[in-house]
Amino acid sequence: MTDSIGVLGCGWLGLPLGKKLLQNSHGVHGTTTSIQKLQTLQGEGICPYLISLAAEGIEGDIQGFLSNIDLLIVNVPPKMRSKNPESFLEKMKLLHAEIKKSKVQKVIFISSTSVYGDIPGEVTETSLPKPVTESAIQLLESENLFRLDNTLNTAVVRFGGLIGPTRHPVTILSGKKNLANGNDPVNLIHLDDCIHLISTIIENQYWDEIFNGVYPFHPKKSEYYSDEANKRDISPPHYTNEITQTLGKIVHSKNFLDKGHDFGTPINS
Repeated sequence: MTDSIGVLGCGWLGLPLGKKLLQNSHGVHGTTTSIQKLQTLQGEGICPYLISLAAEGIEGDIQGFLSNIDLLIVNVPPKMRSKNPESFLEKMKLLHAEIKKSKVQKVIFISSTSVYGDIPGEVTETSLPKPVTESAIQLLESENLFRLDNTLNTAVVRFGGLIGPTRHPVTILSGKKNLANGNDPVNLIHLDDCIHLISTIIENQYWDEIFNGVYPFHPKKSEYYSDEANKRDISPPHYTNEITQTLGKIVHSKNFLDKGHDFGTPINS
C-alpha cells in the first residue's frame, strides 16, 4: 500500500517536496503556519493543516494531521537567531509526544551538517558530531529524540547549505568584507537533490539510518562565491588572505552514494 505522507513545514523545501511525492502517487498532507498558504497547498493537491509549533505548546489540529498519515517528514528548521528565539528541542519533545499518541511509525527528520561542528577534514555519517552553536546542539539532541526511539523507524537527513532557483548564499555574502575561512570548502546541495534524496529514502524504505545530503563538489569558498557573484553580476564577497591552521570540513554523502544513488543537479550556476 502506498504511504500517506505528512510534511510538517511546507516552506521552501516542503512545498516542492510535497508536489514530488504527489507525482509518486502518495497521498500528501502538509502544514503551514500561514492562513494565506492554506489555499496554495490545497491548489497543489496537498491536504492543508494550519499548525504552529512553539515551546509552550502546539497550535492547531496536530492529531487530525497525524491520524491521516503513515509517514511524517519533519521539516522544521531551528529559529535560534531570531529576535524571539525559542527552544527547538522543547518543540520537538512536544511533537514527539504527539507522534507517540498516533499511528505514525515512520519519520524522516530533516537536520543539518552543522551538527558536525568544526571537525577538520573529511566527514561522513559515521563521524562523531561535535556541534558548536546552540541551534546545532539542539538539532542533534532532537535527532536523537527520534532516532533512539526504537518504536519509530527514523531516517535522519543532514543537509549542507541549501541552494535553488530563488535561493543562494552568495546573495547574502555579496559585498561583505574581510570574511574568514575563504580556503574552506563549500558543502552545498541543490533543492532538486534534496527532494531526490528524500524521495529515494521513502521509495527504498531506508529506515534507521543517517544520510548526509551534500553535492560531491567542494571548491574553496573564496573561489566559488566569487564565481557565482560574477555570474549574477553582483559584488563578490571579500575574504582575508589569512591562512588558517586547520582544514575546513568536507562533508561526504557516503551512505547515499554507497547505495548506488547519485546527485543530479550541480551547485554551479
